[in-house]
Amino acid sequence: MEDLSPAGPLAEAAQRLVRGMESGLIGQSLLVERLVISLLTGGHVLIEGAPGLAKTRSVRRLSDAVEGSFARIQCTPDLMPSDVTGTQVWRRDSGTMEFLHGPVFHSLVLVDEINRAPPKVQSALLEAMAEGQVTSGGVARPLPEPFMVVATQNPLEQEGTFPLPEAQLDRFLFHVLLDLPDEQTELAILELVEGELRSHTGHAEPSLTHATLAAMKEEVLQVHLSPALRRYIVALVMMTRTGGNGVEVTDRIRHAVSPRGTLSLAAAARARAWLNGRDYAVPEDVKALASDILCHRMAPTWRAQAAGETSRGIMAEILSAVEPL
Repeated sequence: MEDLSPAGPLAEAAQRLVRGMESGLIGQSLLVERLVISLLTGGHVLIEGAPGLAKTRSVRRLSDAVEGSFARIQCTPDLMPSDVTGTQVWRRDSGTMEFLHGPVFHSLVLVDEINRAPPKVQSALLEAMAEGQVTSGGVARPLPEPFMVVATQNPLEQEGTFPLPEAQLDRFLFHVLLDLPDEQTELAILELVEGELRSHTGHAEPSLTHATLAAMKEEVLQVHLSPALRRYIVALVMMTRTGGNGVEVTDRIRHAVSPRGTLSLAAAARARAWLNGRDYAVPEDVKALASDILCHRMAPTWRAQAAGETSRGIMAEILSAVEPL
């Protein structure tokens, strides 16, 4: 993130949140930024990476800093939708049916290894993420506000997994890919964890209340997007559909970015600008976020995949070909 002094107490509180998370997540500043932006925009995050890259740790640090309840769902192939959403039970003492809320009825929900969940469970999560409610027994029950899902998936194993459908992927604001750390970062991680084990420090009280978060969201909505920047965002999305400027997409992209991608990129650019102490977004905000927001919303053709192409490689070409207006 840029080293700018934020204006106002709300932005200062957001920066304290970012610094607090980064202090316990060595080399994960990009992931922290994505998580905080999602929190400010009401989005959800999909994190993909090998085991041991602090995916779960990052979500727990966020839950420790923000007021609200936290739940973790460990996905397995035999998981049932009711294990996530809750179920109706018969109370003999009262002679009535009662709904027992599932773990999805929490403010922050970590869905670990979501690609191990069967399609029915993924569909149940889809309604929760898209509509902010759970329907059971013909009754729609609203989820808490704020509500945020952070899902993880392990790219190393394919047996016993159920790839997320494109409609489900489109519900995530970000798809973040994590790489293995370098030597210096690995050493810093070792020293950090050993220090925590020796100090036996407990969890601090949440510093960000619901009221403060709601006020932050209102300020983010006031961040200015110039007409030129709006056209730049739309131009990037349209390139995934029509190509141009030397980028051919007809035989390379099977499913282009939908309007939800446009809206998501605009909202995230506002949040990133606000986090960096500006009341206006700039092209650098869009460029920094475009790959993690747009790439999982477009699908390469089988011919492009056979040639070794990926959606992120195609997006890199688009970002190079489209200049801010």
